[in-house]
Amino acid sequence: MMPREAGLDPEKLPGNRDRMFVTALARGLDVLRAFGGADRTLGNQDIARRTGLPKATVCRMTHTLTELGYLRADSATGKYRLDIGVLSLGYSALSSLDFREVARPFMQTLALETDASVSMGRRHRAAMVYVESARGRGPLKLNLEVGSRIPLGTTSMGKAWFAVAPEAERAEAMDFLKARHGADWPAVRKEIEDGMRDHATLGFTQTTGAWQSTIHSVGRAIPLSGGRGVLSFNCGAPALVMPADRLAADFGPRLVETVGRIEASLARR
Repeated sequence: MMPREAGLDPEKLPGNRDRMFVTALARGLDVLRAFGGADRTLGNQDIARRTGLPKATVCRMTHTLTELGYLRADSATGKYRLDIGVLSLGYSALSSLDFREVARPFMQTLALETDASVSMGRRHRAAMVYVESARGRGPLKLNLEVGSRIPLGTTSMGKAWFAVAPEAERAEAMDFLKARHGADWPAVRKEIEDGMRDHATLGFTQTTGAWQSTIHSVGRAIPLSGGRGVLSFNCGAPALVMPADRLAADFGPRLVETVGRIEASLARR
């Protein structure tokens, strides 16, 4: 099961500092985020445990989201599943990301050449969210699809994001991860700093089992024009397909070349 972000701490919500922040809306979105790709149904108790919200609050949120068509109640179990309203929002969001159609052919070529998975993501809170993905033909593949969330601080894609993100966003993300990781923060911060250094000197980041012990990957990120944020890419596979001694000499430079072609194509649009 994919790792999830913890729920919103009511004492740390921006709403306590920002009069325009709608806490109820934030909590409702946190309920929707509790559902992962492997979850068919969740009960109120499951959602409360994953979000950290009081069960009474969760009950009100699931009722409201069901009335609005974002959740559907299972009459046999009393649990909830995501409904068509969420799908509609997701497709609307993806269709607005025109850079996906530019990047996809280049990503697919690299995936076929390396028998690895090649993905593109954007940052959301403490995670990178896949917005496009391509796979090679080999039998050993990463089962991560569009919409999958991976950790920001310990993956090649996330570390690449840190390397090119604007300073203010980087500092905000660092503070977010520091609070989230607690005693593990020094090790996570070192991962990030090492990745930023690799991105500056080699052109890409590297991860050998920091997130999942059997997975190796390389990452590279580019800023979008007009202050539209950062696109981050990775090329990853099980260690048998992508041995550590080939990351710097083979897979990393291939990813840099591919992302360079994507960047050049985006600049011509």
